[in-house]
Amino acid sequence: MPGFVPTNAASSGVKLDRKSLKQIAARSDRPGILYLTRWIALLAVTAALVWSALGTAWVWPAMLLHGILLTVPSYAMSHECAHGTAFRTRQLNEAVLWATSLLYMEEPLHRRYTHTNHHTHTWHVGKDSQMPFDTPIGLGGWIREVTGFGLLRFHMQVFWHLATRNYTGTMRMVTPEGEFPRMTRNARIMLAIYTLIGIAPLAGIWWPVWFLVIPRMLGAPVMLLFTLVQHVELQEDSPSILESTRSFRGHWLASFLYMNMNNHVEHHLYPQVPFHALPELARAIEDQVPAPDPGFCRTNLEVLVVAMRRSLGLSTKAPSIRQAPHMIAEGGSLERVAERTM
Repeated sequence: MPGFVPTNAASSGVKLDRKSLKQIAARSDRPGILYLTRWIALLAVTAALVWSALGTAWVWPAMLLHGILLTVPSYAMSHECAHGTAFRTRQLNEAVLWATSLLYMEEPLHRRYTHTNHHTHTWHVGKDSQMPFDTPIGLGGWIREVTGFGLLRFHMQVFWHLATRNYTGTMRMVTPEGEFPRMTRNARIMLAIYTLIGIAPLAGIWWPVWFLVIPRMLGAPVMLLFTLVQHVELQEDSPSILESTRSFRGHWLASFLYMNMNNHVEHHLYPQVPFHALPELARAIEDQVPAPDPGFCRTNLEVLVVAMRRSLGLSTKAPSIRQAPHMIAEGGSLERVAERTM
């Protein structure tokens, strides 16, 4: 592609000396194994809460807590493994990618290659294969994104296309041809697992419903609130990650659940940096990037208010989060700039 420049630190004018970057980007199995151990231990605790609450009204908050702990880290870990940075050992990285992609509900290689495209063409209309909502976002788009119905429909379509070998144009654009047989095999195995989970109650087996299905549904909105703020209200078609991408201040719990991906500008600038080193990267380049937006709750609240006001034709100026200039209108506007690609 003549004149093509991938979106990253170089295209954004951010610089970090090679020695520092090499040190920060060093890969290791230890942080990933420690994270995985803590995550599994916490899941055991929340699963025990669900078990002890079965048959009472307390089972619903227990399943919500278990679901948040199930869904947000499964998204974050599958994302990190898709980059190949969660673990230094490739076999371990690929095994965890497969397992967490099963929980996230996306075929792992499709996840890897569409996400590579997302980094190459971050928030570029017609090029970025991971734009999960119409832009600018209104209340209806916010609801479709946060409830997870739009994403679930997309993932089921992906599974169907892969399982039936009816590969889409986007799939063929972003995926090496030799990977399709593996993707088809993965999709068929995953669909078989989901089918077994779905019919298990017919055989009197209910534990997948209480520990996987309902918690996965309850936890999905929290997961999607994390992903929504990555690029919403920011600039399309910009070579600069500083204009298209948002970081937000991370409470320790949010940073754990999201594997430090609240440092999202930094991640897009240097996607080779592992999750555990993102805070160090953020400190190293803090004078070259915008200050992070407020924490998870306030940033999402402001996005929701902006979406509501846009749908009502009111001013869309947010109090404190960053917005691209064309996202701010005194009278509000839902004139579409880009359609969702997932």
